[in-house]
Amino acid sequence: MSDINTSLTINRKETVKNQGLWRWLDANIERVLLMFILLAIILLMTYQTLGRYVFVRLLGMNINLAWTEESARFLFVWMTYLAVPISIRYRNMIRVTALVDRLSKRWQATLWAASDFLFFILGAGIFYFGIRHIHMLMTFPQTTAVLGIQYAVVYLILPIGFGLILLRLGQDLLRLVREDGSRPLVEGLMVAAILMAPSLIGLELPAVTWLFGYFIVFVIIGVPIAIALGLSAFVTMYAAATLPINYIATQTFTSIDNVTIMAIPFFIAAGTFMGEGGLSARLLTLADDLLGRSYGGFGMATVLTCMLFAAMSGSGPATVAAIGSLTIPAMIERGYDKHFAAALVAAAGSIGVMIPPSNPFVVYGVASNTSVGDLFMAGIVPGIIVGVVLMGYTYYLAKKNDWHGDTFDNPGERIRKSLWDAKWALMVPIIILGGIYSGLMTPTESAAVAAFYGLIVGLFLYKGINRKNIGDCLVNSTGTSAIVILLMAMASIFGNILTLEEIPATIAKAILGISENPIIILLCINILLLIVGMFMEALAAIVILTPILLPIVIQLGVNPVHFGVIMVVNLAIGFITPPVGVNLFVSSGIANLRLERIAKAVMPMLGLMIIILLLITYVPNIVMWLPNLLNN
Repeated sequence: MSDINTSLTINRKETVKNQGLWRWLDANIERVLLMFILLAIILLMTYQTLGRYVFVRLLGMNINLAWTEESARFLFVWMTYLAVPISIRYRNMIRVTALVDRLSKRWQATLWAASDFLFFILGAGIFYFGIRHIHMLMTFPQTTAVLGIQYAVVYLILPIGFGLILLRLGQDLLRLVREDGSRPLVEGLMVAAILMAPSLIGLELPAVTWLFGYFIVFVIIGVPIAIALGLSAFVTMYAAATLPINYIATQTFTSIDNVTIMAIPFFIAAGTFMGEGGLSARLLTLADDLLGRSYGGFGMATVLTCMLFAAMSGSGPATVAAIGSLTIPAMIERGYDKHFAAALVAAAGSIGVMIPPSNPFVVYGVASNTSVGDLFMAGIVPGIIVGVVLMGYTYYLAKKNDWHGDTFDNPGERIRKSLWDAKWALMVPIIILGGIYSGLMTPTESAAVAAFYGLIVGLFLYKGINRKNIGDCLVNSTGTSAIVILLMAMASIFGNILTLEEIPATIAKAILGISENPIIILLCINILLLIVGMFMEALAAIVILTPILLPIVIQLGVNPVHFGVIMVVNLAIGFITPPVGVNLFVSSGIANLRLERIAKAVMPMLGLMIIILLLITYVPNIVMWLPNLLNN
């Protein structure tokens, strides 16, 4: 009997141990893989950059570095599709929820379930056709150009990544049942089935109707924009036979197997390392010492800090989060109106996508086949103009309301000390822009080196990054970038169908038929982009609208680089325009204020930014003189 009891005890312990291991794997498998993969690709691209000059040119060694880029590219694709399940888990996909938010809680839960089921259909399609593609690659083996790895191994990410996506979607549906009961689940399944029914009963409709009809419906009901793009394209392939349906799997991989796109997670990681590492606080101290003695000094220092941080992060919301958490409470403490303080940070945060590095410029560059380096240069002057104008408005309002600056002794000595303390942070823009425009590095290489530099500075010099938060820094960077890159992958499939059906050319012809006056056409495009920016996240708008609008402006004689700046500034204004206004949401969360009050306070700044937008639209030399100067 004692042997039986001992055996039962051992079995129970093994069961508990196995359950604990499963729970740990369930919670952390993607996190662990993503941490190592992101570190690996940062190190690979940094090694490639430094190795080219240290080993090859300086030491004259004959070594082949091509393997580093190919390895990094494939790991980047794996990282992307391993990070999407985490985005599902934390429910932070990019959606348009203006309509859904107005519905009752029950209908919100129903549409959320429908969205999961629709995502499941797309994920299952890519999973299935991914397995078929791997089978084909095993039957007819192909190897990669440099590493000589079989492509069947590389493409395993499709069934592995999308298998995890299907698992996380199932868990999300179970979570929904626990929170709201089974009714939304059943109703959501019915909604998804009704929506998909027309494509299954053999209706003969034009491809354009399938593509845009499904996309619009999916977006309205709150399906993530990336999934709305991919699933509407998938349905169109099936119902209208525009492309072979197995194209969905191969394009999901090849569309992001691109070294330029790889810059996005590097810039996001660099910004994250800067914020956590303590670099943003030192930039704020420097800006305050430079400007803090005048009327509205700390407000102007906030704008300057946003401009400096923009030269590291490439993201508007990231700039607001990093700088706003430091400056909004401090401005309120110094007597500034709290709504103005929150609105100023939200508006200044939009500079984060104008001054390079800029993730929207990278996305536009890939979508339009335009030089990312030229776009970076073109964004500098508009970003500086917006910053200077916001500082001027802050000074005017501060003087009107008697918001005095601080007084302190030995300002010169303070500035010298804060400048010295911030020296490591100020090196980041030099690394990024200096590396690109000296010809030493590509934008992707400069981004990787900046991320590596930010990690080293945060760990060993400023010591804001430690073993407790480094994991979150790495995983958050991969999760944020994966949302963007999945969007680009699905938009690539959507865009290919647009091109096959000659939709951009048709739209261009229709718009140019309204008027031949470039001033009127550009005004209409600006109005369209401002409206789109009110409802859609900037990166989503860029990948959807660039293939449609770019042919129009090229026919008007507008340089694609100039139009890229027009588009990004338009959509940057969207960061502070409700109902989406993501900068406003971040700022209101930090300040714990109602969004409507902050939106009211931001209106004068919004008006000033629109004036700047019109200026850069109709005076292209403001945008183009710096790229032209460098190219000549």
